[in-house]
Amino acid sequence: MGRNGKAVTMSYETPGQGRPLTTALAEAAATAGYAPSVHNTQPWRWLVLPDTLELRIVRDRQLTATDPEGRLLAISCGAALHHARLALAAEGWTAVVERLPDPAQPDLLARLTGLDRSGADTDAMRMVQCMQVRHTDRRPVSDEPVPTAAIGEISRAVAAEGASLQILDSDQVMELAAAASHAGTIEARDPQLREELGYWTSRADGGTGLPPEVLPEQQPQTTVPGRDFGRTGTLPIGPGHDKAAVYGLLNGDEDEPDSWLRAGEALSALWLTATRLGVSVVPLSGVVEVPGTRQTLRQLLSGLGFPYLVVRLGIADPAHAGPPHTPRLPTEQVVDTSAVRDQRS
Repeated sequence: MGRNGKAVTMSYETPGQGRPLTTALAEAAATAGYAPSVHNTQPWRWLVLPDTLELRIVRDRQLTATDPEGRLLAISCGAALHHARLALAAEGWTAVVERLPDPAQPDLLARLTGLDRSGADTDAMRMVQCMQVRHTDRRPVSDEPVPTAAIGEISRAVAAEGASLQILDSDQVMELAAAASHAGTIEARDPQLREELGYWTSRADGGTGLPPEVLPEQQPQTTVPGRDFGRTGTLPIGPGHDKAAVYGLLNGDEDEPDSWLRAGEALSALWLTATRLGVSVVPLSGVVEVPGTRQTLRQLLSGLGFPYLVVRLGIADPAHAGPPHTPRLPTEQVVDTSAVRDQRS
């Protein structure tokens, strides 16, 4: 979304057709670095091979206290996978996605292989440009309602990636608010979790974590509480509320690593579509992190699905400047091109 809260209007150029596949793979992996991740941990590493791109977990950037099962880790990596898929499509390459291809290598999450030349996908090109402006805006939203057509388009983007987005009604939002408040209380009492959160919100450099500029200067007065980061930031929040916000529950049929990965791909599709439409997105993961409140979310799904993440959708207040982008790791730290370095031109 643009800084003024309006839908993004993009211009783009047709990518060059003569570049080698290895260059396209390396650039897609680098572009995937724009993907959102829990606490901006960027827990992925890409290996570029002559005709394949591999996605692996970086365990050093897993939130072991907050996310011991690796659910949010896989969702974060799934978002990066979707970004890479789009980047390749924008360059005119179609790929076969192999998810969790080798049980003997649990940290190998996916391979992009079987690449064929096709025409450059103009929709993917627009989405790649949206990656560069997408950000998390934790300010309260404006009183402008999210258009029903936008919610429908966002929901269809999620469904295309094999997940579902259940939009919560007013009674369910109140249940969500109570669950989010309860989860916040439980997490505030966990010293290991607070220490971990403090680490990722106190990194002044290094390319990861959440700097003060993206954290609210005080807790917004909203119906559904956001995460208490344990410290204040410098982001002015303004006088708004979340009365016009729409809350959605990203969910699916299974609660296994491959479904978490697909949930991340769906989250990427959701967020990029929302950005194109001028809709602000804030993920709320705290209520999913606590087993008891995660079960509450299952009840909101009538026990027919598994919750992966809550998202707040809204129209940002155009009168207040949005937050800056969170930092990113240097490409050389997340993309390994050593296997093809001598072959690239």
